Amino acid sequence: MTARYRIEHDTRYEYAAPASDAWQLARLTPRRLPWQRTAWHTLELDPRPDETDVRVDSFGNTVTSFALHRAHDSLSARMACEVELDARPAWSPREHEAWQEVRDGLARPSAAHDLALALARETTAYLPWSQAAFDYAARSLLPGRDWFEAVQDLRHRIHTEFEFEPGATTVSTPVDTVLDERRGVCQDFAHLMITCLRTHGLPARYVSGYLLTDPPPGQSRLVGADATHAWVATHSPQHGWVEFDPTNDCLADMRYVTLAWGGDFSDVAPLRGVILGGGEQRLEVKVSVWPLETAA
Repeated sequence: MTARYRIEHDTRYEYAAPASDAWQLARLTPRRLPWQRTAWHTLELDPRPDETDVRVDSFGNTVTSFALHRAHDSLSARMACEVELDARPAWSPREHEAWQEVRDGLARPSAAHDLALALARETTAYLPWSQAAFDYAARSLLPGRDWFEAVQDLRHRIHTEFEFEPGATTVSTPVDTVLDERRGVCQDFAHLMITCLRTHGLPARYVSGYLLTDPPPGQSRLVGADATHAWVATHSPQHGWVEFDPTNDCLADMRYVTLAWGGDFSDVAPLRGVILGGGEQRLEVKVSVWPLETAA
């Protein structure tokens, strides 16, 4: 099966006073993956930038950097694309693979050359060491437990023990606060799961993208009502990178469109930068995901 989606992602900043200069980084280009292809993609910037450059960052994400060097009281970035998805590699039970064996294997000299795995075990500014996360994860990462079973149990516990509550947190809310208050959004649950895994020596990375959601029965799909989504990828020798969604308690499938990945949210923010002037800012984000025909 091949699924096709049209995606529109609109971001608009309005400033209380004119800004004189702006430097921005946009990660708004879906990744090319063995199961994901972009049929077409556009990124419209308003005002038109004075400087623009496209590069690939250290995680393999496409980054559009741009700058404005004239007065402006608003800034808009509108991404539109069409993406085709095949099924991800199917997970299937194999030989027992204790999670400690996965951890210990990463410490062997033969694993040292895999920089992606090494980076995925490191703490970040957003996700420092957390004893509370270590203790929380220990209930799932029992001695000798199979890697997939343990990670799946951790994902399920986060889904059932934490309340999804938009507005309860910000992008900088610490994992320990999320653990204490037991509420947050997909970004918080991904950060928590990543920290839990890393404190036990397992690699984990933050994945951002889009998730096709179904409108309530009898209602039309609303334009701009969707949002970017976040989930977690972690690695074992037998299975490679497997993507877990603690918000929805499932594995990523053909509903998930991958935009970017990194160590935490700061590595994948769709639009971030600095401005001179501007005063107070008002941000509006609208995301729409439409399913197109599915081919066998």
